[in-house]
Amino acid sequence: MIKKILFALIITTAFTSCKAQEPAYLFTYFKGNGEDGLHLAYSTDALNWKSLNNDESILTPEVGEQKLMRDPAVILGGDGNYHMVWTTGWTERGIGYASSEDLVNWSEQQLIPVMQHEETARNCWAPEITYDAKNDQYMIYWATTIPGLFPETQSKADDGYNHRMYYTLTKDFKDFTKAEVLYDPGFNSIDATIQWDGEQYVMFLKDETREPARKNLKVAFAENLTGPYSEASEPITGKYWAEGPTAIQKDGKWIVYFDKYTDHQYGAVMSEDLKNWTDISDKVTFPDGIRHGTAIQVSPAFLEQVKAALAK
Repeated sequence: MIKKILFALIITTAFTSCKAQEPAYLFTYFKGNGEDGLHLAYSTDALNWKSLNNDESILTPEVGEQKLMRDPAVILGGDGNYHMVWTTGWTERGIGYASSEDLVNWSEQQLIPVMQHEETARNCWAPEITYDAKNDQYMIYWATTIPGLFPETQSKADDGYNHRMYYTLTKDFKDFTKAEVLYDPGFNSIDATIQWDGEQYVMFLKDETREPARKNLKVAFAENLTGPYSEASEPITGKYWAEGPTAIQKDGKWIVYFDKYTDHQYGAVMSEDLKNWTDISDKVTFPDGIRHGTAIQVSPAFLEQVKAALAK
């Protein structure tokens, strides 16, 4: 109960502060193949993003066989700390985890063996994390291919990967529930990210279907964090390949950022109702070479603290 109250106070304070002055935003991302680790960018208008730390990594990956730090996903937890998960390699059965009070100094990295019990699991891609305040716990979720499952969408394209979203629950990042399927939308799917909009949980995810090629983003909804989730919507992105969605709510509107990975640039769409979407890719700017990450809202004061810490 104390943790729930503290979390509510943190969120209330953040929003109160942001009402008094325009909020700031931070973006966690990787570059290249994720070899050098975590990068940070910031924005004061949620449209124009600039790199921090001279666009150099602030955290080097240390766990996993391939020791990568791809798809770094960060949230503010119920304990007031930031919690991050990431993809440690292309063909691994675990994911990386670390925590931080300030997004600059990080705890010892650990490898969470979320799919170690599945001997044929081919991967654990693009993990994300959402805090469930109601149950004071965290849900970590990611995409995995287990050969032989979901044969109705199996294809030889894309090296035969056929993903579904899986999840585990934890209260302390020490004990984790056995992984289960979170969402089977009826198609090969990756890159889910989930937020609470005040009435329901909103999941943005990628339709990874290759034959025929879709490679777009869709939305699904649920009353509970662990589902069941609704049928996926029609695509919310355009006639380009998109992946790695991350979303914020600003001035009563949703902004979803994503990687236009075949075009080697970042894009964004905006909506007031989660049904009708406008492409605003021509209105956003990002650091060169930015890849899949997470946008989070912070106070201007916190952003200045991060800048000061990185300048030392």
